Amino acid sequence: MSADFDLNGYLAGEAPRVHAALERATAWIGRKVAPDIAAAVRHGVLSEGKRLRPVLCVTAFRACGGSDGDAAYDLAASLELIHAYSLMHDDLPCMDDAELRRGRPTTHKVHGEDVTLRAGAALIPAAALQAWRAAEALGCPPGTVRAVVARLMEAAGAGGMVGGQWVDLEGEGRTLGAEALDGLHRRKTGALLAASLLVGATAAGAPAPTLAALERYGRAIGLAFQIADDILDATQSADALGKNPSDAALQKSTYVALYGLEDAERRARAQVDVALEALEGSGVRAPALEALALYVVERRR
Repeated sequence: MSADFDLNGYLAGEAPRVHAALERATAWIGRKVAPDIAAAVRHGVLSEGKRLRPVLCVTAFRACGGSDGDAAYDLAASLELIHAYSLMHDDLPCMDDAELRRGRPTTHKVHGEDVTLRAGAALIPAAALQAWRAAEALGCPPGTVRAVVARLMEAAGAGGMVGGQWVDLEGEGRTLGAEALDGLHRRKTGALLAASLLVGATAAGAPAPTLAALERYGRAIGLAFQIADDILDATQSADALGKNPSDAALQKSTYVALYGLEDAERRARAQVDVALEALEGSGVRAPALEALALYVVERRR
């Protein structure tokens, strides 16, 4: 990896462009739904966050030859709409019953359970339409537009994130083994992270071998990200992390509980190595993606 790559500077430069795209997206959604739903959408989507998924999307898009412009960030916003919906629903009393997310009250605590449920549900078709509109604005051929939307929805659905959420809820109060825990998080976390890269690379017209390598990279950093989350959950306070309750309080299986802290850290690093090897074989020159792979295990929140 390029030792002089300034990841903090890169993320700082990306943040306002991602935020502007999310502002455009929520303003567009707000014109299509009732005011109470629009307010809950804004609360869930525009809260502070790492924005890892849209950053991965635009980074992959550029690395595969895509042009830099607002439409690329509008495409990337579709990933964050799906991620925001998942958090809004995750936090509901019928799921994790969380009171705090990203350092502030969760959406249902501010806007109510019914409104939050409907707002999260509205973000699913909104994300698909957002991706469709952005891919068309980028000049993608009709087949590519359909492929972009399909990748997003496949990662969000029962075979990906939603299926992972279901397994996660089913696993509360039970001890999952290594295979089951990996399978849960490959779906719940890894599928959407991998899709972030694939959506961007597909829109840029990347060939099949490059897409396969980027998918391996994305799935590896997805597991590394989740292991790092479990480590932070076990070693940091709720105030430091800005969320409550912890997975331990919810009696969920974690990598730290399964392997112990030191072995969990080693496993996270091993997944980063897998991601970097996949990236090296992809034919894509992307120092930012190399740095982001390390970031997922070195972050403190």
